[in-house]
Amino acid sequence: MTTPARPPFDPELAAALTVINEQVPPSVTIEMVQQMRSAGMDDAPLFQAPDDLTLDGAFTEEAHEVPGPEGAPDVPIIVWRPTDAPAPTSALYWIHGGGMVLGSHRGYEISGLLETARELGMAVVSVDYRLAPEHPHPAPVEDCYTGLVWVVANAEKLNIDSDRVVVGGGSAGGGLAAATALLARDRGGPRLVGQLLVCPMLDDRNDSVSAHQMAGVGVWDRTSNETGWTALLGEGRGGPDVSPYAAPARAEDLSGLPPAFLDVGSAETFRDEVVAYASAIWAAGGSAELHVWPGGFHGFDGFLPQAALSMSATAQRPAWLRRVLGA
Repeated sequence: MTTPARPPFDPELAAALTVINEQVPPSVTIEMVQQMRSAGMDDAPLFQAPDDLTLDGAFTEEAHEVPGPEGAPDVPIIVWRPTDAPAPTSALYWIHGGGMVLGSHRGYEISGLLETARELGMAVVSVDYRLAPEHPHPAPVEDCYTGLVWVVANAEKLNIDSDRVVVGGGSAGGGLAAATALLARDRGGPRLVGQLLVCPMLDDRNDSVSAHQMAGVGVWDRTSNETGWTALLGEGRGGPDVSPYAAPARAEDLSGLPPAFLDVGSAETFRDEVVAYASAIWAAGGSAELHVWPGGFHGFDGFLPQAALSMSATAQRPAWLRRVLGA
């Protein structure tokens, strides 16, 4: 296909992209994934989480090992609850990113989530899941769903209001969050009040205009996307039989889902699939709030939280959470 010129990066973000690409190159291959794991990607400066994630005691932190899917290992989760919360609180059930092949449930994004949770008086639950290619679909999404079911079943013990749980995630975690919401609907599982999908990874076909536009530039380009999806799906990637629980863009029915928040940059691979997913929710009679941030590359708000565009983007999420939670 003839690829049109790509949208420009936001000038403030573009100034930092060269430094970011020293740690996160635009194109990631499966061989590089192994190197990044061996080098401890989560320990790189851009991805480091503080040792203390209680926000100086505003939260208690508690780790659990949840019985895994049948025949699978336990699923690790961490629960951060507001200290001395007088009553059960709402909760954000968070699924980390990493292209299906990297990351952990105690990653760099947790600090920002806890700041939002403190503002809203809610708990944060972060789930770990088995990574591809060692554990292809359906292992990651089944881990995420299993953790969610356990959290809701144990809501009273966790001091969480089981009627006010939002599932969310960023990048691959956003795709897994969307898939977890589909599973919850189709299996008659937990009744979620919302799905917070931050630059979600939704479509294994990797053939949109935005995917072609961003080849070789920014963060997580078309090559990286092929790496992640192939790790998850093997030779089936892009074929006719991919499950919507692996790639939610494949879902033919998006009715009956909880309200969705979706955001994405205009200068990133996932732009078109995120816009299409929001449109499909509307076409099915559902509720979706969509933001496309001009000049944003993939994950820009996490890499550069103090940039003007990043602050605009992150300010929209607590406002949406307040509405769906009735906070």
